[in-house]
Amino acid sequence: METSFALTGKGYVIVASDTTAARSIVKMKTDEDKIKVVSPHLLMSYSGEPGDTIQFAEYVERNLRLFHIRNNYSLRPSAAASWIRRSLAQSLRSRKPYSVNLMLGGYDVTIDSPHLYWIDYLGTMTEVPFGAHGYGSYFALSLLDRYVLSYISSKANTHFFLFTYRYHDPEATLQEGLATLKRCIDEVAKRLVVSPGKYKVKVVDKDGAREIEL
Repeated sequence: METSFALTGKGYVIVASDTTAARSIVKMKTDEDKIKVVSPHLLMSYSGEPGDTIQFAEYVERNLRLFHIRNNYSLRPSAAASWIRRSLAQSLRSRKPYSVNLMLGGYDVTIDSPHLYWIDYLGTMTEVPFGAHGYGSYFALSLLDRYVLSYISSKANTHFFLFTYRYHDPEATLQEGLATLKRCIDEVAKRLVVSPGKYKVKVVDKDGAREIEL
């Protein structure tokens, strides 16, 4: 039961993923790193079939590095996301498609802006302020984005009002973003029958990608 989260804030992207490697009912290890630094300002969390995830993540990392060597500059997050999406779409139409779900977070140093992309194994891609993959997404997404419906009745008619309340704040500081991420992890631990025990957290900003303690 793999779980990964990602969210954007003021000048950063936080990516978190569980560290459990399991097959069927057997837990094989609890220190698996499922977040790969594919370029100095680009992180990618992956989940899915164990063999496909490792192979595709290394394939992406090597090709982005090759592009940097050939052209002397790195792909921007939007360009990297488009190339990864196309690679998955092409593999889907082959005899051996990759079964991989991705969260791609990066910092565009040319415009000083963070970006987060949600990509699934069917080659679907969209830019999002926050996202999740796995069973934990059922709880995290509703926690990050809540809609409250209220109404006011009168003699003539009834008026409905839709209010949006989010734990996620795109202008939050890094510490506030980590607090929101911790709230998601705690909710999954409370609600999910078989919840992951440990998570690895990485952040990317103008200073590059690095691992941090939650």
